[in-house]
Amino acid sequence: MSQKNALYSQSGGVTAVINATACGVIQTANAHDEIATVYAARNGILGALREELIDTSLEDPADIAALMHTPGGGFGSCRYKLKSLEENKAEYERLIEVFKAHDIGYFFYNGGGDSSDTAFKVSQIGDALGYHVNCVGIPKTIDNDLPVTDTCPGFGSVAKYVAVSMMEASLDVESMAETSTKVFVMEVMGRHAGWIAAAGGLAGRNHDEPPQIILFPEVAFDQEAFLARVKESVENYGYCSIVVSEGVKWPDGRFLSDAGTRDAFGHAQLGGCAPVIANMVKENLGYKYHWAVLDYLQRSARHLASQTDLDQAYAVGKAAVEYAVAGKNSVMPVIERLADKPYEWRISEAQLGDMANVEKMMPEDFITDDGFGITEACRTYLEPLIQGEAYPPYKDGLPQYVRMKNQLADKVLPAFEK
Repeated sequence: MSQKNALYSQSGGVTAVINATACGVIQTANAHDEIATVYAARNGILGALREELIDTSLEDPADIAALMHTPGGGFGSCRYKLKSLEENKAEYERLIEVFKAHDIGYFFYNGGGDSSDTAFKVSQIGDALGYHVNCVGIPKTIDNDLPVTDTCPGFGSVAKYVAVSMMEASLDVESMAETSTKVFVMEVMGRHAGWIAAAGGLAGRNHDEPPQIILFPEVAFDQEAFLARVKESVENYGYCSIVVSEGVKWPDGRFLSDAGTRDAFGHAQLGGCAPVIANMVKENLGYKYHWAVLDYLQRSARHLASQTDLDQAYAVGKAAVEYAVAGKNSVMPVIERLADKPYEWRISEAQLGDMANVEKMMPEDFITDDGFGITEACRTYLEPLIQGEAYPPYKDGLPQYVRMKNQLADKVLPAFEK
């Protein structure tokens, strides 16, 4: 049997469970005779371009297994988007050179929407440049905005963390509201899609339970209606807890928190939306407030991961290898929901071309008519995704996370100049 090596790459913002996908890829690949060595690109696609390939066979199998309960990106990630073949042919030619030099016949790209685009491009270039590689994308994004798949690995754990954080912080605020803080604003990630903000709605079921207000990117911000709802909540319940997505916009399309800069993918670099909202409350209603930006905490909180999310993250990694060794190219394993209660799911196959550069927004029937809450349909969708506790092992009161050795294979090519 002819063996080929495999290359796995992590891309974009990492999650609490992306390493579980890496574990699924490596363990499954090691069980297949078709694959010799599994390499991991150091810091994502940049590592592939630089020929910085981590030899995972040099890692202790126990450390590979420990990736299951370790947050972050075990092999490093990056925000770097390949241009089209016409715009930058040299990058693609370089990738093929690296693949040839290290006998790589399988390429696994683990990322979100922009990464799906990159994976799709790479899946097309091998044959065009004379070297076939089976390229399989693997879904990952806390934003939950990939099409086709029912949910995205990484989202369920963020949803759990956000809901718990809102529940706990609101108990604090409610306790102190008579003489102290009356309004608490919690900012979550979500540039265009409000899935993470919606997860905060799981903290309570009724109007008197937090969050009393959720601000979604899909709903244009109405300052007058917002302030009226804050005032109503404080007068009726003594306090108001608010979840706001970083991507909330004014009616003219401007982000409330646009910092005026761009990230590596060309997206607007967003500042703090929470302080904008909090100052608005202070200036117009005079209430004492506190605000928090969950930022990296929400996507790195492995101590509060969802078991469902963890299972799905490993499953897509395992399926990606099985697709590749079966000869499939330009595909992605996705999660298909079979039933809500009890929750049932399976892995299905999608085409990479259907995943690239498409964002899945919150459906209209997931947001209440007033634009400030989630519906029962949304709750039915979200609740199964946060089920189960997947605690990491602890020692001396702290989680025991693993750091990989990350030893590089010898380089055989000249250095790459971008």
